[in-house]
Amino acid sequence: MIAIIDQQKTVPDLINNYIEYLTNNGFSGDCDISYSTRLISSTDNSIYQELPQAVIFPKNKDDINLALKVASQDKFSSLTFGPRGGGTGTNGQSLTPGIVVDLSRYMREIIEINVEEKWVRVQAGVIKDQLNDYLKPFGFFFAPDLSTSNRATIGGMINTDASGQGSLVYGKTSDHVLSLTTSLISGVEILTSQIAIETAKKIAEKHDLEGLIYKTVLNIGLEKRETILSKFPRLNRFLTGYDLEHIFNEDLTKFDLSRIITGSEGSLGIVTEAKLNITPIATYKTLINIKYDSFDSALRNSPFLVAANATSVETVDSKVLNLAREDIVWHSVSDLIKDVPNKTMLGLNMVEFNAEQQTEMDEKVKSLCLQLDEKINQQQEGIIGYQVLTNKADILKIYTMRKKSVGLLGNTKGQQKPLAFAEDTAVPPENLADFIVEFRSLLDSHNLHYGMFGHVDAGVLHVRPALDMCDPIQEKLLRTVSDQVVKLTAKYGGLMWGEHGKGYRSEYGPEFFGEDLFLQLRKIKTVFDPTNRFNPGKICTPLDSKDQLVSVDGQKRAWFDREIPTVVKTSFENAMNCNGNGLCFNYDETSPMCPSYKVTGDRRYSPKGRASLMREWLRLQNEQNIDVLTVENQLIAGKKTSWLTRRENDKNKAKQLYDFNHEVKQSMDECLACKACTTACPIKVDVPTFRSRFLNYYHSIYNRPFKDYIVSNIEMTAPLMSKAAWLINPFLKNSAIQSLIKKTVGYVDTPILSQPTLAQQLNQNHKFDFDFVSKLSEQEKQNTVLIVQDPFTSFYEAELVTSFVQLIEKLNKRVFVLPFKPNGKAQHVKGFLNEFQSTAKNSAEFLNQITKLGIPLVGLDASLVMCYRDEYKSILKNERGDFSVLLAHEWLADQKFPQLNNKVELPLTLLSHCTETTGLPQSINVWKNIFQQLGYQLKTPATGCCGMAGTYGHEVQNQENSKKLYQMSWKPEIDAAPIETILATGFSCRSQVKRFEKQKPKHPIEFLANIL
Repeated sequence: MIAIIDQQKTVPDLINNYIEYLTNNGFSGDCDISYSTRLISSTDNSIYQELPQAVIFPKNKDDINLALKVASQDKFSSLTFGPRGGGTGTNGQSLTPGIVVDLSRYMREIIEINVEEKWVRVQAGVIKDQLNDYLKPFGFFFAPDLSTSNRATIGGMINTDASGQGSLVYGKTSDHVLSLTTSLISGVEILTSQIAIETAKKIAEKHDLEGLIYKTVLNIGLEKRETILSKFPRLNRFLTGYDLEHIFNEDLTKFDLSRIITGSEGSLGIVTEAKLNITPIATYKTLINIKYDSFDSALRNSPFLVAANATSVETVDSKVLNLAREDIVWHSVSDLIKDVPNKTMLGLNMVEFNAEQQTEMDEKVKSLCLQLDEKINQQQEGIIGYQVLTNKADILKIYTMRKKSVGLLGNTKGQQKPLAFAEDTAVPPENLADFIVEFRSLLDSHNLHYGMFGHVDAGVLHVRPALDMCDPIQEKLLRTVSDQVVKLTAKYGGLMWGEHGKGYRSEYGPEFFGEDLFLQLRKIKTVFDPTNRFNPGKICTPLDSKDQLVSVDGQKRAWFDREIPTVVKTSFENAMNCNGNGLCFNYDETSPMCPSYKVTGDRRYSPKGRASLMREWLRLQNEQNIDVLTVENQLIAGKKTSWLTRRENDKNKAKQLYDFNHEVKQSMDECLACKACTTACPIKVDVPTFRSRFLNYYHSIYNRPFKDYIVSNIEMTAPLMSKAAWLINPFLKNSAIQSLIKKTVGYVDTPILSQPTLAQQLNQNHKFDFDFVSKLSEQEKQNTVLIVQDPFTSFYEAELVTSFVQLIEKLNKRVFVLPFKPNGKAQHVKGFLNEFQSTAKNSAEFLNQITKLGIPLVGLDASLVMCYRDEYKSILKNERGDFSVLLAHEWLADQKFPQLNNKVELPLTLLSHCTETTGLPQSINVWKNIFQQLGYQLKTPATGCCGMAGTYGHEVQNQENSKKLYQMSWKPEIDAAPIETILATGFSCRSQVKRFEKQKPKHPIEFLANIL
């Protein structure tokens, strides 16, 4: 069996004392020293890993100032701090061995907006897309556009001086910062903005910390002005830490200390609030997707496109395009990036134009298209075709694909994964093509594979060489390539860290800046943070410090992954492959990814968090000499520990004796098993699968709650209860019985069995008889449908099955309802893998036998039909067979519908099951096409999870979260229309609506059956 992991990664008494003091003296946020939370904060989107001693989640700037003031006491003076936002940094900027100050959980308030003066003031934890969604109704946006915009925070953007798409026109974050509120190491707060240089000099005369800071920075900026201007490259991008060039305006009449803080990577202070200028949204927008015969052609053509007065020019290579074709995102863009007949598209430039007047837009687009047509006709510059997009929704789809590029590269097959370490080189745009030729030659000389995409208009290209960091030789190659890239960028007048900050690349700072300028940076660090307590090792160290800069040779995630046997890593690749891109932190409440994180704000309860915990669990089990694969095979074969052993373990658990297994279990318990991560995540992290496996392990040494057995056996008990529905339902409707079930079992709102039952509603000629059906002619079989039952619709919503039967017959088809066979989905969700294997085997044998009839098999519940396709493959492997069960819409897509004579005009809204939305992204379009044939227009708003997700919403401990999830994206849509005009494909979803609204929406099948 698995090991009890009782050797906790404890924190020093000093940390415990600090946290206790903090919480007892008015800190209103959260403080967490659990190993699981610290582990989640030990990684970001980089290759590095650094375990912090604690994580604190302040609710406001007062919390931050309090934390720093307390830390100023002599007894806590050795503590260090690292601010953290979205954790999307690619170079370990937010990683620290000290205390993480995470501003992303609570500090997300948009404080005020001034439309007339075009500015907004926000807390540092506000997410970039959150801000733009807020600004959109006012006609504005915050300009720097990042690929991680749906989870990157404003504080993180400020600390790395982030830029991104369109930076030639819109600039970078520092160009939009009007003022900053920053907490210094003593807990003192300073407000910085652009002021007259004479005012700055007066502040510098003050005998306090603020005065000393102003005096130091002013003196360095003025005395070293010529050196700074000659040394800093003339690029659209900025090299983080510290921006001495832009503290003054051009005529040296203005001074802005914010420029030093912007791009400082949290090494000078903690930015708590920011006042930002905002940009009007252009009225007209056009995107031209230009296709090339090679990536080199795309690069060399970019100056021509920039000269066309484009707002931005983005590029991707064929590797990224091919990965996108395999991802869920491709269904939304395939018509917008069509292949050119008889040509191979190996590069793509996405050229955006913005204008306030239609005539201005028409002139720009017409001019470029005429030139493109001529080049295509003359077969010049490798251009093979283009598409013009003017619909803003379509343009957004293209950028969604582009933004997902970074994650898609991580989904490359094999042990070598494209890594971020030299991924944001910046050179003058006119040098880019030649630079990339030499860069590719460098990578090719090491036999490395790589993908490329980026902002060619700004000379920035994201290049991610593929390496296996678990191989020590390849880890050394990372150092070699890094050194070579630094030299190569310098040769072309650029720099290695053109967009994503230094972080662990800080060691290259002294060489780049030179001895004199780097000394000035250290002076600035000294006056802000003399004892090196803010993000130590990043950018530079104070003058008297003996601390070292962090290095690209620093501790990496792979150091820990190496301890896991290769065969185990391969088996659990759906967790191991997580590269930390953090798409699962998507703030958008209408996105199905990831409901448990959205509702809790706790990153332990995200796909990235669970994957991190699973990796560490595998490592620690191996450390205890446990062969987890052998144990799993034993468990699936039915081997168990004794009840008494499990009971003894339960007693120790009740005594709160530590076991890391409990921390992993806590994270897994919050998962709704919605499966959004399996497709929405670019890496395809599959939490429900490894969650089920973990629960199977966990309950081999700890007893299960009684409710797990009830859920796992629902497919056995529901058919029996259905036969006595007349007797059972009155009890289930009784409030005293419901209260008893809540207290004893832990379930609420137990669903009511269908009356009359499905068996009573069906005619005798709908019942399946194998001998009879097998004797049908081939023509008759082609006009026959077999309905595969599921426990939810058959026993709790029998009227839906009956409606489907009626609909099929109205389409002039013969229909039979197969005898009910358990699917096993509930067993899988709860981790009963031994029982699930048996159920799956029996069901697969039956359905493979039925498949021989050559008649379509159709099911109604998406989660169970997807279980046949996914979980059956995992558990049965080659024994699954080749049977196929369609969902109703998949079968209906090929049917012809009769014309309606008396069509009722109704505005209809379809709300989709999240498993269906993410697993079968075309399903919404299929339903729309079906209804369009009948003359109905379907509104299909984006929604997240409804909060029910099978039995999740029925469990007592999940009630608050279940309701919150429903209110996030479902309730607004339900409130917006009469219930009779709302359709929902999920049984759980319809049940959730009925629970809160006391009315149940119809399934599309029911609507169709009624109108035909």
